[in-house]
Amino acid sequence: MSAPVPENEDPRWLDDPANVEKIWRLVCVSCILLTLADLGYHKHGHYAFEGLIGFHGIFGFIAFIFVVLAGTWMREHLMRDEDYYDEQPPAPAHDHGPSHEGGH
Repeated sequence: MSAPVPENEDPRWLDDPANVEKIWRLVCVSCILLTLADLGYHKHGHYAFEGLIGFHGIFGFIAFIFVVLAGTWMREHLMRDEDYYDEQPPAPAHDHGPSHEGGH
């Protein structure tokens, strides 16, 4: 799954799949413990659903997904070419010179 390490480089810590698995397990255990800690205090929400176990974690994850998808959409629709600001504006079609109207 991981990319091969170039021959002239030592493998890094995350190049070992066992270390990636350790991090994944740590994140999962942290999520479970934090969700269980949600049982340990009384919540004073404005709405009844704010008192559900894990509501704020789930809401935050959904908000995170929305931000990532919105950023992906914005990148596709708003991104300019790499040399967008280096391009010269097109020259005017024809230049009539200064106007001599007005009696000066």
